[in-house]
Amino acid sequence: MKMIIAIIRDEDNDQVTQALITSDYRVTRIASTGGFLRRGSTTLIIGVHEERLEGAIQVIKENTSPPEDANMNRATLFVLNVEQFTQI
Repeated sequence: MKMIIAIIRDEDNDQVTQALITSDYRVTRIASTGGFLRRGSTTLIIGVHEERLEGAIQVIKENTSPPEDANMNRATLFVLNVEQFTQI
């Protein structure tokens, strides 16, 4: 199991979240702030089975808009190993 922590721009939030949900990924959204000029951002937490990891990353890539500034990123992704997963 893997966990993706994706930090995206606020303007991409709805598009990325809906695309992930439509592709049958579960997503938790957290409003966050940071980066250059403290622009609004959203942090997405996505738990995926390892065989679906690349698919989730591709959905994020396809649904983030190109940055206005060439020095900016579309998103920042962290992929973490999940040692244990429990739903209560």
